[in-house]
Amino acid sequence: MTILQDTPQQVRVIGEARLLAGLDHGRANLARHLWAHGEQPQLSRDAYTVLAEETGLRGRGGAGFPVALKLADLPQRGIEAVVVNGSESEPVSRKDRLLLTLAPHLVLDGATGLAHALGASKVLIAVHDATAAASLRAAVQERTTDENELRYRDDGLDIQIADTPGRFVAGEARAVLSILDGGPAVPPGRRTLPTRQGLRGRPTFLSNVETFAQLALLARLSSRQFAATGVRTEPGTQLLTIAGAVQRPGVLETPTGIPLDTVLQYAGADAGPVLLGGYHGRWLPRTDGVTLARPQVSAGIVLALGSATCPLGEVHRVAQWLADQSAGQCGPCLFGLGALVDDFSRLLQGDAAGWHDAQRHLGLVPGRGACAHPDGSARFLASALEVFAEDVRLHLTGGSCGRAVQGVLPVPGGGW
Repeated sequence: MTILQDTPQQVRVIGEARLLAGLDHGRANLARHLWAHGEQPQLSRDAYTVLAEETGLRGRGGAGFPVALKLADLPQRGIEAVVVNGSESEPVSRKDRLLLTLAPHLVLDGATGLAHALGASKVLIAVHDATAAASLRAAVQERTTDENELRYRDDGLDIQIADTPGRFVAGEARAVLSILDGGPAVPPGRRTLPTRQGLRGRPTFLSNVETFAQLALLARLSSRQFAATGVRTEPGTQLLTIAGAVQRPGVLETPTGIPLDTVLQYAGADAGPVLLGGYHGRWLPRTDGVTLARPQVSAGIVLALGSATCPLGEVHRVAQWLADQSAGQCGPCLFGLGALVDDFSRLLQGDAAGWHDAQRHLGLVPGRGACAHPDGSARFLASALEVFAEDVRLHLTGGSCGRAVQGVLPVPGGGW
């Protein structure tokens, strides 16, 4: 096990450091990046597609769409741009902004290499974190100037870094495209794939930050070398954000398929339920036998709740935040999430009608929204009612479970 020091957050590696290689002393400038990873090879579109197919590489955001299928869906010509979605607005996640802050050249390698392969003339990187944006701009400057006779140019590419708002729904892929096109920071009601109609209405390759960093590694390694660690179905390493009731929070690089209990033990997690996938994810009642690979781990978030706080009170805090993040453009999000906040509030006070109304509303919300926000929020709340059934019983019979709400689940303004 390797522990990386002198970083803005606690950054650790179990096994081989790949994405986090060269970060022992903080941010990797261009020289350190090249020392750790070597030159970026220029590959063809077909070569990227074959590598993605052979390794089963999926996007490392919430959706986990196969990269090879996304490439195959693009036309042979007329691709407008490659877009890096760095709007990591999930309150718990830190992995993408850490890559942008400490390993910006790895992300740029993945994006520019693919842009050249696809014949796209632009790379746009959407970022809502000021520190990450500053690191990216410095990296772009490093790549366009000579230093100590080092040359590393992204010839012919227009690389732009766009600031985006930090609201939850503003990080959704179609919302990012809307922002980049000068529109509102909300997903449009129509669900058109970016590969068909993306930036300026033209075909666009869009994925999240870690995906491009993985592509940069994959371009340098053969599929066999890439698959030397991790599970067979999707080999390699992954970044996990570890948070909650743990002694060692932060970002952890592990092989895919690592047992959840190994991660929790290393992080010094308190006993208790675990949330996988963030606030659009699911609660687990027990962790033995669970391995961390997609789609189980979703956006790479492992949040330990512990046993000292009131679970339903914690969930109610997050439900209120999720409702506040509504784009306000459809009924299930605008009214449904607000109703669920009220349901959970009454349940906490021992009102059985709150539990019954929550069950009813949770059946009405999914599948009817203009974007994925109501579906993900309903999934989070429904799994809470299932996993915390004993706590529900305690609240309904005695008005309380006897534990105070300690704010273990972070929400903006509530601290990390």
